[in-house]
Amino acid sequence: MTAENMTAETRQDRFERGMRVLSTIDGEAGERVVSSLADISPELGHQVAAWGFGDIYSRPGLAPRDRQLVTIGMLTALGGCEPQLEVHVNASLNVGLTPEEIVEAMLHSAVYCGFPKALNATFVAKKVFGERGLLPVGGR
Repeated sequence: MTAENMTAETRQDRFERGMRVLSTIDGEAGERVVSSLADISPELGHQVAAWGFGDIYSRPGLAPRDRQLVTIGMLTALGGCEPQLEVHVNASLNVGLTPEEIVEAMLHSAVYCGFPKALNATFVAKKVFGERGLLPVGGR
């Protein structure tokens, strides 16, 4: 998207594009995040959709699966983002990452952010995989 296109685009256009991208990647979980902010910070919900997904996730430079792989690494490294990590582990599966790739990314993260953060992230993945009937990972 060029700067010229951005000026011609309305706030609502960005939000609608973001919600389409969010729905495609995160499904109902992403929509629930935005709607859960309606009574406390509707502007934050708007920005998650419009900026996060309408402007950033919709860029052509990385495939959706690659964006999710980066997101998993970042959320693992940050720590304390387990609710968001749960949404993005589900999203990663939705866009084609395998459970093995997700677990490998979290294991790789341990080198850079430490075992406690990698463990916390892996337990989030275990919860999601269990809910989706994907356990055991790599042991089938």
